[in-house]
Amino acid sequence: MRVHLQPAYLLHRRPFRDNTEVAELFCAEQGRMAVLARGMARRRRGGALSALLQPFQPLLVSYSGRGELPALTGVEGAGALPPLVGEALLSGFYLNELLLRLLERGQAQSSLFTAYGSALGELSDRGPGDVEPILRSFEFELLRELGYAVDFTREAGSGVPLRGDYHYRLVPEQGFYVAEEVREHGDGSDRFSGEALLAVASGRFEGSVAPVAKRLVRVLLHPHLGPRPLRSREMFRSWRGRVAAS
Repeated sequence: MRVHLQPAYLLHRRPFRDNTEVAELFCAEQGRMAVLARGMARRRRGGALSALLQPFQPLLVSYSGRGELPALTGVEGAGALPPLVGEALLSGFYLNELLLRLLERGQAQSSLFTAYGSALGELSDRGPGDVEPILRSFEFELLRELGYAVDFTREAGSGVPLRGDYHYRLVPEQGFYVAEEVREHGDGSDRFSGEALLAVASGRFEGSVAPVAKRLVRVLLHPHLGPRPLRSREMFRSWRGRVAAS
């Protein structure tokens, strides 16, 4: 199989053997896939392959071969985004880690590919402290595309519309159920106000809704990510600790 100039993004690179690396790609048509990148230090058109094969930049990749590791035969830039820095850079690592952990290889995800490119573009444009709505938007799109999303407007089972003055208990992969006791005792870790849920359903992730949307995403993603912590979250905590201390 030969593929020529496929739109793609690099998710991760790791050493394989002499002057060769395995590159994990997110491609427009093939979805997530891995390729063997040989001669990483050799000069190619436009520069060394290693310099061209960088994360968070739109690429055009060519590869050939059968099996799980076809050979990368060429890389070209497909435009340039401003480099991600600080919180935006850590956010990019987080998005890449989500894709590596949750996507199966060889399954096309064209809508998600577009959403990922849009998220990178927004991250490169936003200033400090403005990344959370971008992350929530992508996370909810990821949940929808993978079939892990739940209905934020109706009760699970009954289909009754959610009410803003009620509280609800979230059961991952099922949805929301009325939590009678929460009306008196407040939210629990898996309980949410109907008002906040309806705001999230309309795509509002700012202000007082922001921590609720973040908690929702974590509850919904947890069964699929498993117990192993995300390295990018640990990087976030460490970075924010250094910023607070400076």
